[in-house]
Amino acid sequence: QVQLVESGGGLVQAGGSLRLSCVASGNIISITAMAWYRQAPGKQRELVALITGSGGTDYAGSVKGRFTISNDNAKRTVYLQMNSLKPEETAVYYCHLRTFVQDYWGQGTQVTVSS
Repeated sequence: QVQLVESGGGLVQAGGSLRLSCVASGNIISITAMAWYRQAPGKQRELVALITGSGGTDYAGSVKGRFTISNDNAKRTVYLQMNSLKPEETAVYYCHLRTFVQDYWGQGTQVTVSS
């Protein structure tokens, strides 16, 4: 049973920062990538940032230069450092794990950015 547990969400003022963490546990075989997605009310879930098993990264254009994704393979943890947050980035942020066999999702952590 694979589990992804996110933490670090909360309420922050516009311009502030938050750091999200996602810990993966269970029988995980051949991680190809881990990523953060977000879903705002009434909107589709969108990719925010991704990091591959070899350390390559990719970002949504709207967050480039402000968000940083990183990981600690030994701890099976992926992080998302979010700086200069904007009110429109209020959403539930989801951790995603991709393996050769299956994809997994966390339950999400709420990020609320007040103006």
